[in-house]
Amino acid sequence: MTSTLTEATDPWCLRPGEAGELLREHPWRRFVVLGDSVAEGLCEPVDGYPDVQWADRIAAELRAVRPDLAYLNLGRRGLRAHEVRATQLADALAFGPDLALVVCGGNNVLRPGYDPDAVDAELAAMVTALHDAGADVMTVGMFDVSHSPAVPDMLRAGLGERMRRLSRHTRAVAERLGTLHVHLTDHPLVADPSLYSGDGRHGNARSDAIATAETLRVLAAHLTSLRSAQDGPRREPDPAG
Repeated sequence: MTSTLTEATDPWCLRPGEAGELLREHPWRRFVVLGDSVAEGLCEPVDGYPDVQWADRIAAELRAVRPDLAYLNLGRRGLRAHEVRATQLADALAFGPDLALVVCGGNNVLRPGYDPDAVDAELAAMVTALHDAGADVMTVGMFDVSHSPAVPDMLRAGLGERMRRLSRHTRAVAERLGTLHVHLTDHPLVADPSLYSGDGRHGNARSDAIATAETLRVLAAHLTSLRSAQDGPRREPDPAG
């Protein structure tokens, strides 16, 4: 049966005007994206959802609040973690970002020889360099594509174990290095086949819309913490005057 959901009615997506409120008065002026095909954006169309991929949607919402935002997406399909760092990090740093999204490891886990420590080291190197350059950095635990109907049954269990392992490791790197982390792997809809493209490797326009909502909520939580820190603790009035 064909779904009647659209982004406007999808309970897991943002409501009209919500993005602007979440990002109200955000400080970012230069947003860079590093990574593989998830970063580049292979967005399979879904009726009722804009045909705009995840990173581009984030940039558009940031720019809606701050029209002078500069945006550079370096993502390229097929790259493993070490190739992302080797081919994109220098250009990302030269761009002078104050906000960065790093997405890597997905192509590593498609292979049974996935080495989590090696991927962790590449991710940590990129995050550290971007942090040292003054950027807020986002990492992501991706949707588990082993739930895609296009994944052959004989490969599903192994791919799912590697996807979840990558997610756990990425989250640990994020916690150790203090990134803003978007955790999609345990999303309530992760096993819903309507999130995945027909290639068995990527999400689609619906999952990109949901990922955008989750990402903006992470950014909003960070903005709230920044405002609280700037305001400082409230001082109670001195009853003695």
